[in-house]
Amino acid sequence: MLIVDDDDSIREITQVTLEVVAGWTVIPASGGEAAILLAQTHRPDLVLLDLMMPIIDGRATFAALQSDERTADIPVVLLTAKLQVGGPQPWDDMNVAGVISKPFNPMTLGDELATMLGWDPPA
Repeated sequence: MLIVDDDDSIREITQVTLEVVAGWTVIPASGGEAAILLAQTHRPDLVLLDLMMPIIDGRATFAALQSDERTADIPVVLLTAKLQVGGPQPWDDMNVAGVISKPFNPMTLGDELATMLGWDPPA
């Protein structure tokens, strides 16, 4: 799994939680450019992508991943603090596997992702 977030603390707690609690291997990236290169190189089974980042935001990162045949089939789940109740969402036109709002519960994140993607729950 590739975690992309410009906030060091969010990236670190997410990585530790998913590695320790869910038992998954996690590759961290602090921004869109690094995420694109890491996704092309490592072909993760999931990208957990922050929507709001400087330089290359989540929307542009997602578009780059979708336009590359090496990464187009990797499911993407957005992380965002911009979740609104009702009405149109900023990601409605994006073919993402799901959206998780910040703040999230790190202890249940693995289960939430597994459910969203139809994977077996972490052991």
